[in-house]
Amino acid sequence: MKKTVFTGAGVAIVTPMNPDDSINYDVLGKLIDIQIENGTDAIISCGTTGESATMTPQEHVDVLKFTIDRVNKRVPVIAGTGSNETAFAAQLSMEAERLGADALLIVTPYYNKTSQEGLVAHYNYIADRVNIPIILYNVPSRTGCNIKPETYVKLAKHPNIVATKEASGDLSAVAKIAALCGDDLAIYSGNDDQIVPVMSLGGKGVISVLSNVMPKLAHDICAEYLNGNVKKSAELQLKYLDLINALFCDVNPIPVKEALNLMGVNAGGCRLPLYPMNEANKTVLKNALLNHGLIK
Repeated sequence: MKKTVFTGAGVAIVTPMNPDDSINYDVLGKLIDIQIENGTDAIISCGTTGESATMTPQEHVDVLKFTIDRVNKRVPVIAGTGSNETAFAAQLSMEAERLGADALLIVTPYYNKTSQEGLVAHYNYIADRVNIPIILYNVPSRTGCNIKPETYVKLAKHPNIVATKEASGDLSAVAKIAALCGDDLAIYSGNDDQIVPVMSLGGKGVISVLSNVMPKLAHDICAEYLNGNVKKSAELQLKYLDLINALFCDVNPIPVKEALNLMGVNAGGCRLPLYPMNEANKTVLKNALLNHGLIK
């Protein structure tokens, strides 16, 4: 059985921006501390929610280094190092390991995509060049590339490939992955509205957007389930389903950054091509935040 990177709720943390679109490290540091103080089980840096797609390579490395140093081993830091160029993903992964990352989150190749055989070659190329665990990241709605359950079986044979973040939304596929891979591959929900269903199929927790605004809640949904309080876990997820959905009423991370700003946290805006929310979506988000006492 492979070692689990973490159990519970890991936050796919936002990258705060200044008005000139530079990275706001002061706010990032405060957000990291707030997350850990409120029970977050891992910090995922430079993922989709962290806007890694619009970072320069140097910014990417700088944000990872800052996060690793700020966390200072209080919880695991998982570095987003995926790319649609295999050699660059491997280079970035090796640099993240050198900086002290505890694990890597590597999204499937996007835009150019690849075949299932190509996915195996891509991930094995990277995994052969690092000595820390890799969490695969399957989000076909954003990448146009889907990891099939049978392909997971092949990928899980590599000792460094230990888990997946499943954001396909396909619970039938998650069930098949769990059945085929067993203890060779841990599964994390990549969707906050599916934490309990994925954990019911053996999942270890969630890599969460919700955690950015309610870290204790995301942690508690997982902790209650892991402690055998399935009913309580489900009740928490359902109680906050309107907020979970509101955080995805526009392209992630537009709504979660807007939510943090409304809550008084200076997360700033998103870099283009992500664009500010329209008023209709902003109303949906505000109503959900009001409903749960996060703003007045």
